[in-house]
Amino acid sequence: MGELVAIGFWLVLVVVGYFFGRAAEAKHYASIHSREKTWLHLPSTSLKTLLDPARPVERSELVYGNVVVSIDYFKQAVLGLRSFIGGAVTSHETLIDRARREAVLRLKESCPNAHEIVNLRLEAMSISGKRPGSVTSVEVLAYGTAIYFAK
Repeated sequence: MGELVAIGFWLVLVVVGYFFGRAAEAKHYASIHSREKTWLHLPSTSLKTLLDPARPVERSELVYGNVVVSIDYFKQAVLGLRSFIGGAVTSHETLIDRARREAVLRLKESCPNAHEIVNLRLEAMSISGKRPGSVTSVEVLAYGTAIYFAK
């Protein structure tokens, strides 16, 4: 009887995690899409050179943006099953995508008057849970050089 209660409790958590996780993810993606439209005017590139090298540069500065995104209970359960049977963990691809895009947006928001961002780099780190090998969150750091052209 106790085993059935434990399995039922786990299933309830997975189902609740699925619905609340999907809702939170959809809300975050909506925020990302609207903010990306706002920052289309600020180009960013991984190149070390300027997009318009003929323009004189007034100043430059190191800028960064970082974010920590946690994994919902449903994705944690899928990860456990996937690690048991093997294969690609596609449920985590949206987590990494959201974290990466959010970090770049925060970088751009930190330098609103810049004309372009060059040498953009991304670093990703996993934050482990209490169990060895468990991942509960992902941190992404975006950094680069903000360029301000002379007027």
